[in-house]
Amino acid sequence: MSRRRSGAFAVALAVLIGCPRPQQFLAQEKQADAAKPVARVAGAPITEEELSKAAAPELDKLEIEKLQSEANFARSRHQIRENALSRLVEERLLAIEAAKLGITAKELLAREVDQKVKEPTSEEVNAFYEANKARMPRSKEQIAPQILQYLKNQNYNTVKREFLDRLTKAYGVTLGIDPLRFEVEAAGHPSRGPARSPVIIIEFSDFQCSYCRGFNATLDRITREYGNQVRLVFRQFPLTEVHPYAAKAAEASLCANEQGRFWEMHDLMFGDQANLKVEDLKSKAAKLGLDAPAFGACLDSSRQAKRIQQDLRDGARAGVSGTPALFINGRFIGGARPYDEVVAVINDELQRQSSSAPAKR
Repeated sequence: MSRRRSGAFAVALAVLIGCPRPQQFLAQEKQADAAKPVARVAGAPITEEELSKAAAPELDKLEIEKLQSEANFARSRHQIRENALSRLVEERLLAIEAAKLGITAKELLAREVDQKVKEPTSEEVNAFYEANKARMPRSKEQIAPQILQYLKNQNYNTVKREFLDRLTKAYGVTLGIDPLRFEVEAAGHPSRGPARSPVIIIEFSDFQCSYCRGFNATLDRITREYGNQVRLVFRQFPLTEVHPYAAKAAEASLCANEQGRFWEMHDLMFGDQANLKVEDLKSKAAKLGLDAPAFGACLDSSRQAKRIQQDLRDGARAGVSGTPALFINGRFIGGARPYDEVVAVINDELQRQSSSAPAKR
């Protein structure tokens, strides 16, 4: 019998005897692997399934660290390229302006920057110390020279930036490197604002995090002032190693979300972070007038835990390692940043979309 006929006969025979489909093979192999002994103690086996369950928490943590590392590499690489481009642009602007004036770039900086930097006053040093003394490791007399130098460096950077801004406007600069953006899913998560808003803000947060609580005021102000221009999306990132009640609080918010009351539970928990035990969470649900049995069944079953784990993985994949963390149209901002810093990115996104929009005829 030829090889071709032999192969055809084998296929026909497999069909006749009911050969299992590939999916069935995979399921059978998976079952067999799970039952496979990886060790024996007094003759009794320890199976692969038991090993996988025992190692799961640490392996999950390792996987998250890997995802965070990959995202941090991407961010660092992009930042290095942005910094290098800024230096090249600065050098080019200074060279053009210096050549126009018939001097060197060094002489230009001395005239336009160095000579215009003001020396910080003792009043400014005192004011800086008083505003930050809780974080100061030494007395004002000991640390005054460092404060003076810090303020002088700030003044220098301000004067230099203003000078370079003037040169940028005079000669024109077009940057071809777009901001680094991470793909973070917004659909299906608690949100406020129109789905088609030009700016999507995705926040990864932790209900036991005091910085997150304080940052809510900034986010509230943004949603109030920007209205339909922004949509705020909430995703979970409980830091369980430092916040023991954060994971269950995250579940509670999603259980409340099942009854359409996510933001009310969100506000209650952030407003009372000292009371986030299971009984406290059920009490808060009752205070909101939620269906108590349904909420309790949701919370006790931990059925939202898998969704929270997915949020943790998605956040880690985008480089989240602490809270709060924002993604503004995919652009990462870590920590409880000042209002002005956050809205600068929002305004830049609105400007980019306005510039790229086709002209009306």
